[in-house]
Amino acid sequence: MQELLNPAGVAQLIENLGAAICSDSDISSTHKHELAFIGIRRRGEIVAARVADYLSRRGWPNILLGKLDITMYRDDVIGMRPITIPIGTEMNFRIDDRPVILFDDVLHTGRSVRAALDALVDFGRPRFIRLAVLIDREGREYPVRADFAGRRLQTLPESFVRVHLSPTDPADAVFLDPPAPARPLDSVGSTHGAGS
Repeated sequence: MQELLNPAGVAQLIENLGAAICSDSDISSTHKHELAFIGIRRRGEIVAARVADYLSRRGWPNILLGKLDITMYRDDVIGMRPITIPIGTEMNFRIDDRPVILFDDVLHTGRSVRAALDALVDFGRPRFIRLAVLIDREGREYPVRADFAGRRLQTLPESFVRVHLSPTDPADAVFLDPPAPARPLDSVGSTHGAGS
């Protein structure tokens, strides 16, 4: 595997996401007192918690944190995939009429996000949902776009982008497997309001 980012690089992407959310006027000026961060389990929940910590150190009020298990909402739960035991969703708050930012580690085909949206609407009707991801790579199968991305990568279709985040993994890192040229499309930011 080729290491694309070390722990310092991952920390920078977390700061990038936090800064992009802070600079979104729709969120920062209107909704930040009601905001909920919901992370797709496992690594999305870690990204959500770290971005919430970044914002709290910059004076944002307490952000509600939830953990979303999408296991039973995936469209590949039946078939050749190894059986995954659901961990469970943890949200001790209502999401009705609440602004929600959904977090994941990698956006690729859009299938995990589609499953997460199906799961979320079973819990209520948010005011709006924005998507934030650590890594945004090409290869969509669903019409899904990240509003906030730590980094965008152009990779070969057969490559895998593997995100390691502690404590789930021994250390923070991002790897490309198998090693191949990966060209950053851009370094950071919000795509909210941009054309798709």
